[in-house]
Amino acid sequence: MTTEELKNLKANQTVDARGTACPGPLLAAKKAVGDIESGEILEILSSDEGTKHDIPKWCEKMEHEFLGIVEEDSYSRLFLKKA
Repeated sequence: MTTEELKNLKANQTVDARGTACPGPLLAAKKAVGDIESGEILEILSSDEGTKHDIPKWCEKMEHEFLGIVEEDSYSRLFLKKA
């Protein structure tokens, strides 16, 4: 997806993990993905740089579709579609 498409994407659930260090955002994402249905979108807000690597790797392992990252001023918005 393009950055513009991601900016306009409506997530079914958003996890705000800003201010937590690795592996906090990944653990929050793992918990939240259990609360959504297959095919729904999860948005993770994170200020931890490691999250940009952890979430895509975890998505690949769990067969969730990683949709991309939108960079904001002091944090990142990561999107995935649950398998």
